Amino acid sequence: MIVFERVLKRYPGGRCGLDGVSFRLAAGEMAFLTGHSGAGKSTLLKLVGLLERPSRGQVRVLGRNLGRLPARQVHRHRREVGMVFQDHRLLMDRTLFDNVALPLVVTGTPHREITRRVRAALDQVGLRGRERALPSTLSGGEQQRVGIARAVVNRPPVLLADEPTGNLDPELSREIMALFERFNQVGVTLLVASHDLDLVKRLGHRVLTLREGVLVQDTGPR
Repeated sequence: MIVFERVLKRYPGGRCGLDGVSFRLAAGEMAFLTGHSGAGKSTLLKLVGLLERPSRGQVRVLGRNLGRLPARQVHRHRREVGMVFQDHRLLMDRTLFDNVALPLVVTGTPHREITRRVRAALDQVGLRGRERALPSTLSGGEQQRVGIARAVVNRPPVLLADEPTGNLDPELSREIMALFERFNQVGVTLLVASHDLDLVKRLGHRVLTLREGVLVQDTGPR
């Protein structure tokens, strides 16, 4: 499902984001990325989501070699890889419905189907009936749930999360992680970057640890 083979990512100016990273994440697996700030977690997720391309090595996701994927297929790939961010990235002057519907509107989904999918996504994250609320009326944890609903509204087989609980208290963090686990239980492949080592350890999933762009620990199979 997600395969990295000796992946190097070097940025202009010579900074190295990843250095020789190799691992395989099976379909339906859930794993955590850990490491200090600047270790390469966000870079790795951006490569999976095709927000960046590798400088060397191979990144294969859903059977596609992302380093060679034609530009015309990039949007299709991004529709099949949902992304959740620490800062939510919500449109604060739009309703929850409009925020969650955005990926469907961009792809020209019929209005009736948009309505059905948005309501289903908000129901999945515990915000049923809140379609007309504005993000500013929600707590931080609820805003993160809206971001998750937007990421899954396209029903992607792969879901990425970059420090999704970084701004939340421990109880809300556990609730968000439990939500991810429910998605994983229905077959979604998840890769979650987190600095909360205690929470990661308690959940018991595979852990990949980065240090200065190098994969220094992998508790699962390669």
